[in-house]
Amino acid sequence: MKIYYDINSFKQVSNAVVTIGTFDGVHLGHQEILKKIVFRAKETGGESVVVTFYPHPRQVLNNDSNIRFISTQEEKIQHLEALGIDNLIIINFTKEFAGISSENFIKNYIVKNIHPAVLITGYDHHFGNNRQGDFDMLNELGKQYHFKVEKIEEQDIENVAISSTKIRHFLKNGDILHANKLLGHQFSYTGKVVHGQGVGHKMGYPTANIEVGDEFKLIEKPGVYATFVDFDGKSYPAMTYIGTRPTLHDNRPQSIETYIISFDKNLYNEKIKIRFVDFVRDDKKFDNFEALKRQIDNDKQTIINILNKIL
Repeated sequence: MKIYYDINSFKQVSNAVVTIGTFDGVHLGHQEILKKIVFRAKETGGESVVVTFYPHPRQVLNNDSNIRFISTQEEKIQHLEALGIDNLIIINFTKEFAGISSENFIKNYIVKNIHPAVLITGYDHHFGNNRQGDFDMLNELGKQYHFKVEKIEEQDIENVAISSTKIRHFLKNGDILHANKLLGHQFSYTGKVVHGQGVGHKMGYPTANIEVGDEFKLIEKPGVYATFVDFDGKSYPAMTYIGTRPTLHDNRPQSIETYIISFDKNLYNEKIKIRFVDFVRDDKKFDNFEALKRQIDNDKQTIINILNKIL
């Protein structure tokens, strides 16, 4: 996949099949659009082109430092590449850029630089200044600038409409099962293993503390999760904890720690990926160290049982 951080540097291709969006999480709804542009590009002998934005428009327009996203920029790129996208254009989103009208965006950015043969969009996609652009406007612009417009209808699973907003809600409430269903893949964190305080090692559960590295990455509900850890091309069953370790410390910053079952390699400074399978229990404060150790023993067995069902 070719990545362009400046749309003016895009090297034009014949029969470009284009879609535009933020694609947070690259969930199943997004995937329908993305698979369609890949299919249509192959069908016409062209190339697929995804146009997205960084930072996310909500960060710029709402100036909301509390906003959190399902996927980091790096994770989004990995998902897009895995889906077979040929070209990714990442537009630097600024307040000045946000002021561009819908028509001028299509004319001066998409048509001028990409010359799309087909533009595929989601059923509720809006774009341009004040989100005034929609499917009907695209249809009119397509007639004017000679490209076809196709719409992907709303997707749902078990009568639940798929959206990034719903997925964020599920993750914040520990409902990883429903979040993963809508995502079409397992929610994950990718980060570097950093030194902790060694408390887990003393209990017989040496953990890898993860530094995610993106302050806007959504952190799930505190608690214990059944997970897999991907490292060096292999996957390992693991028990992952998110929380402040209330039994051991007061007012400790929230951490993400994972104990990889039957694993003894040194991971410090290595990059790993944690994939979340199921929520096991809430974070809680225990009366003493021994009670915490007994609970962790139980958690490990619960997690082994969960993961064995899908191995």
